[in-house]
Amino acid sequence: MRPLSLVLPLTATLVLAAGGAHAYTPAGTDLVYEVNGEAFEGYLATAEGEARGSVLIIHDWDGLDDYERQRADMLAAQGYDAFAVDLYGQGNRPQEIENKRTETARLYEDRERMRTLTLAGLAEARAQGAAEPSVIMGYCFGGAVALELARSGEAEAVHGFASFHGGLATPEGQSWPQGAGPILIAHGGADSAIPMSEVATLAEELEAAEATYEIQVYSGAPHAFTVFGSDAYRAHADARAWSAFLILLDEAL
Repeated sequence: MRPLSLVLPLTATLVLAAGGAHAYTPAGTDLVYEVNGEAFEGYLATAEGEARGSVLIIHDWDGLDDYERQRADMLAAQGYDAFAVDLYGQGNRPQEIENKRTETARLYEDRERMRTLTLAGLAEARAQGAAEPSVIMGYCFGGAVALELARSGEAEAVHGFASFHGGLATPEGQSWPQGAGPILIAHGGADSAIPMSEVATLAEELEAAEATYEIQVYSGAPHAFTVFGSDAYRAHADARAWSAFLILLDEAL
């Protein structure tokens, strides 16, 4: 287990990462793969030497871009294979807000497709050599997808889940299985998109299911507080959320 004293200095990595997208050059590889005849394009970053495990990264409503690539590279530097999955399709990276809403709505309304595409990305990562014991994590929309997989119990050899400023509401007709987790929820205290009432409701549901979970709320952090270079970015919250995630990885993998 990595001592906490070695985890916290990694905040320096976040400071460098937040310096601007212009300074970032991907170290991994973009990979085109197929799911039921449809083309998708993910991103694989591999650890040097023997990986401690792997992380499946689920993108926000922008689709997979350099933000997820950068997070994957950061995880590879920590000794984990990381695969950023594509849930929209090759070349489908919406720019307008209405198009982003359309793409996320398509998957929110078809949860089976959401899970199928996520699990296909996990299978592709493993087919490319990523270590099998895995953790699934996601940002914003991707956080909601990570929790969808956690509720479903369909992911094999997955030992943890994390949502960063993600959607938290449990869809009608779903419930949390007994003993789910471990689960990390990283939430901004000033998030106007995901109200604190949803945080409280989720905690009640997880308690009732006797799940293993941790919910962290960061003061002054708005929605999307981890997104480098954005107006919403809050370094203090991002650093604490990243450290908490590395601890989850260390314990789960």
